[in-house]
Amino acid sequence: EAVMHHNGAALVIAGAGTGKTRTLVYRVSRLIEDGIQPESILLLTFTRKSAREMLRRASQLLDGRCDRVSGGTFHSFASNILRRYSELLGYQRTFNIIDQSDSEDAMNFVRNRFITEKSKKRFPTKENLVKMYSLSMNTVTSYEEYIQSNFQWYNEYLEEITTIFDFYKEYKLKYNLMDYDDLLLNLLKLMKEQPAATNDINQKYQFVMVDEYQDSNRLQHEIVLLLAGKNQNIMAVGDDSQSIYSFRGASYQNIMFFPESFENCKIYKIEENYRSTQPILNLTNKIINDAYFKYEKNLYSKKFDGEKPKLITATNEREQSLFVVQQILEHREEGIPLNEMAVLI
Repeated sequence: EAVMHHNGAALVIAGAGTGKTRTLVYRVSRLIEDGIQPESILLLTFTRKSAREMLRRASQLLDGRCDRVSGGTFHSFASNILRRYSELLGYQRTFNIIDQSDSEDAMNFVRNRFITEKSKKRFPTKENLVKMYSLSMNTVTSYEEYIQSNFQWYNEYLEEITTIFDFYKEYKLKYNLMDYDDLLLNLLKLMKEQPAATNDINQKYQFVMVDEYQDSNRLQHEIVLLLAGKNQNIMAVGDDSQSIYSFRGASYQNIMFFPESFENCKIYKIEENYRSTQPILNLTNKIINDAYFKYEKNLYSKKFDGEKPKLITATNEREQSLFVVQQILEHREEGIPLNEMAVLI
């Protein structure tokens, strides 16, 4: 049903090991087979590698037309769009993209203009300034609000920090620079403030799919809402139970409230697991069901038999390590080669 979904918004809740990637690959192929122009399909992922892999598999499934699908990360997509429209935002089309190290150097250049010798020891480092700036951008939160909520120990320097951030933005604009956060921020600004450009983007990309939606942040979510356009042919795929990147600004709320952002959003649940045995999934389902915020799901497998998972409690790391070593030795005595064992930390 998820593969055959055509018009309107859809959310695919794909449990772990249920074939999420295959679902996206088949939907891309099916849309093209039904006559949708490949160039009008946009597949957004969180790594370039995963985008290339999906389109490669789609080409193997269908044909070379799948190579013409636009696929990539949010940042690469934003970069391509801004190369065409950056002049509307005051940038030249030849703007340079600076990496983490360059961002820290630029921030440090601005920082040194505002700190005194007296405050130097306690004032946030260039690394911390870039981190605060980046997270406030990605969570679409004002500098002041974000610092007061997450970096309270810098409240005494709040005025200086916000001034530095404002000059940092001016510095980048003056020298035609964008950091990674600017790519998303400026794409959002473009689509909010330039209706003609937004209309062109929506006309070009008629079908949008977003992978790993549980890892999206507020900034990416707002971009997705605008990319959906009037036809709302948007499909988000993810698993609320696998949201672990909040330290990067990702928010599980995006996937939880995604259906409320669109009219008549359909929800598809993919629950058959192809990796694990049922005893493992029984434990998994129990953990998931105890979550306060969740989509109801019941993972199941056709691998009915298997050893039950064990939960071992240890009072300290040494005791934990000794247990692992003892298990390895016991397995070796049972004739299991060492190279067939793995320890995940």
